Amino acid sequence: MKYISSVPIYLQVVNSIKEKIITGELSPGDKLPSGRELALQYTINPNTAARVYQTLEQEQVCFTRRGLGTFVTEDGERIRLLREEMAGTLVRQFLEGMKRLGITENDVMEMIRQAND
Repeated sequence: MKYISSVPIYLQVVNSIKEKIITGELSPGDKLPSGRELALQYTINPNTAARVYQTLEQEQVCFTRRGLGTFVTEDGERIRLLREEMAGTLVRQFLEGMKRLGITENDVMEMIRQAND
């Protein structure tokens, strides 16, 4: 994974895992890698990996079973809301970028229509 210097690494990994859940690459109830395995997979510090899982648990995206590991939430509603939150963030970022370029909302809508043809 290529990291962006302006965004904390742990948040980039959190978003990567969330994206894998939303796209179905990780299914509800799937076991996530151990903290050590996650650190190796993403080439991050083990303390950063622990922070990733702590953040995902706080957001109820995953849960830990003592002695068994960390698992993707089985709550379909939580996954649906996660998809909506991430989609909303992407749309807001896109629109903010377009505004900075001086492109009006009507022009954005027309560009989207043309891109879909």
